[in-house]
Amino acid sequence: MKINIEGMHCSSCEETLQAAIESVRGVDSVKVDHVSGTAQIEGSPVSQDIIDAVNGSGYEVSENPQAEPPSVSTISNEKISTFTQLTPLAIILVYIFLGALLANRVSFNLNSFMMDFMGLFFIVFSLFKFIDYKSFPPAFSKYDPLAKKVVVYAWIYPFLEAFLGLCFLLRINIFTSIIITIAILGMTTCGVVVKLMKRETIQCACIGTSLNLPLTKATLIENGIMLFMSFWMLSTLLK
Repeated sequence: MKINIEGMHCSSCEETLQAAIESVRGVDSVKVDHVSGTAQIEGSPVSQDIIDAVNGSGYEVSENPQAEPPSVSTISNEKISTFTQLTPLAIILVYIFLGALLANRVSFNLNSFMMDFMGLFFIVFSLFKFIDYKSFPPAFSKYDPLAKKVVVYAWIYPFLEAFLGLCFLLRINIFTSIIITIAILGMTTCGVVVKLMKRETIQCACIGTSLNLPLTKATLIENGIMLFMSFWMLSTLLK
C-alpha cells in the first residue's frame, strides 16, 4: 500500500509518521519519504486505521489521482488476504455447528439444535471479545449505531453476549433472550449494511480485535444466520 501524506518537511516528520504507522495492527513494515511525500506500507492493515494514525500525528493523507490502477496480481493478492483473514471466522462457525450437532446427537430436535448453536455462538464470540476487551468498544462503535451513541453499551456488550449464551444453553428465559438477540443483532446488521454501502474499510469486532477481521459480507451472513434462527424459534413459541 502506498499513500501520499501532506505536511511532511524533514526527517523528523518521517520518524514521527514511521512510529505512528508501525503501531497500527497489521503493518509489517513502513518506509516514509518526506521528499516525495509518500509512505510505502507492507502488510494487511485496515485503511481507516492508517488514516487515523496519520491524522493523529498531525498530518493528512491526500488522494493520489496519478496512481496506477491495481494490477490483476494485486487484486488477486487482496482477495487471498481477505480469504485468509476470514478463515478463523469460518473455522469458529464450523466448530460451533459441530458442537450444537453433537449436543443433539441422541435425539435431534431443530429448535434444541438452534438454541445450542446460538448459545455456543454467544459464549465463544464473547470469549474472543474479552481477550482484547479494552480495544473492543472503539472498534464496535465504528459500525454499531447504539454503541456509537451510548459508549456504555459497547463496554457491556460482551457481558450481554455471555448472558444470552448461558440463557440459550440452560434454556432460561428463552423468549426474552430471543427478543434481545433480534434487537441487538438487528441494530448491528443495519450498521454493517450502511458501512458496506459506503465501501468503508474498517475492522469487524464480532470476534474481538485480537484477530484482524475486516468488515465484509461475511459479517452479514453471520448475523443473518442468528437472526433467522431467532425469528424461527420466535414463530414456534408464538404458535
